[in-house]
Amino acid sequence: MASICTKTQKLNTGASIPSVALGCWQSSPEDTYTSVLAALKAGYRHIDTAHVYRNEADVGRAIKDSGVPRESLFITTKLWNTNHRDPLAALNGSLERLGMDYVDLYLVHWPVPFVKPSPDAKDQWFPKDPNNPEKFHNDKDWDFVKTWELVQQLPKDKARAVGVSNMSKTNLEKLLAAPTTKVVPAANQVEMHPFYPRHQLLEYCKQKGIVVEAYSPLGSAGSPLLKDEDIIALADKKGISPACLLISWALHRDTVVLPKSVTPSRIEANIKVVDLDDETADAISALYKTKGRRILNADWGVPVYNDEEDNF
Repeated sequence: MASICTKTQKLNTGASIPSVALGCWQSSPEDTYTSVLAALKAGYRHIDTAHVYRNEADVGRAIKDSGVPRESLFITTKLWNTNHRDPLAALNGSLERLGMDYVDLYLVHWPVPFVKPSPDAKDQWFPKDPNNPEKFHNDKDWDFVKTWELVQQLPKDKARAVGVSNMSKTNLEKLLAAPTTKVVPAANQVEMHPFYPRHQLLEYCKQKGIVVEAYSPLGSAGSPLLKDEDIIALADKKGISPACLLISWALHRDTVVLPKSVTPSRIEANIKVVDLDDETADAISALYKTKGRRILNADWGVPVYNDEEDNF
């Protein structure tokens, strides 16, 4: 019988992070507001947003209207690529939009610094290279190591923990080896699901005390993993839904999992999980051998998917 997940993990700061979060990527402002309200009512205490999602204000409004005390919640937001040279200003902007004094976790969204566009530029989020409009306008005089040097200096009363997102093992090794790195990231939020389990990255992060957060656990838009015949068969064998199976598998691996939905019934269902046996979990973990693929595959102009296990 599935039950509401109350599991947490310890960050390297000593803080507890709830193991199931509501993801807010690709949610419209109104959907964000209603889904956050539904999630808090269903028992979620971890909400994940980002500057580039353009719905931080709606997350903050829903939290305020929910009546749930801020101190009982765990709120994550993220530094966008155009702000790598000034994370403090970006954090202050996020706090203003959220209507909060602090976030529990602040992540570098991608290890991809963009040149900050001029105020009148057409695209403020994904600026294009003026010499090659097919490519992003990367900040070639900056990198994620320099960004982290600044992020780790952010005031702890504004960002209680700091971490990274979309970081490969190769890039984490570079970051941790840098002489300017004094703070080990508290978390690494990455695409992770049975078709892209990233076993080596997960093991490396565990060794370094970095909590891994799994986004797109159902396969992102359209939830394609819910339609997979092997996943359906394993779920039927356990007497649970495919979504419950996938979310429970993520928890079995000691990752934080971020299912996204704007449908109240699915939001309520996604926080109800079971304890999986090792045999079932191992069967799910092996699916990538024949079905391996990732959902996100953008050409960022700098190495992002640069681990051996990223190649299919």
